[in-house]
Amino acid sequence: MEKWLPSLLTETPQDGYDLAVKLSRVAVKLTQPDADVRDKLRPEYAQDAESLIAVSQVVATHFATVAAANGYWKEAR
Repeated sequence: MEKWLPSLLTETPQDGYDLAVKLSRVAVKLTQPDADVRDKLRPEYAQDAESLIAVSQVVATHFATVAAANGYWKEAR
């Protein structure tokens, strides 16, 4: 796999959140590399509230990691 994550540092919290979403998406792709299988599974979890909440929890965990790496954006960049 190509290197795609040079740093957890981002300019803004919004950029950090976008990175958290990307981290989550890449994890899914690594876990299930077959795009056809992911596409077949999407309708199942797209209608499942518990699955959607679980996705939000994963993104929140990644965002907390990115925020900590950025000093919670307290310093001006």
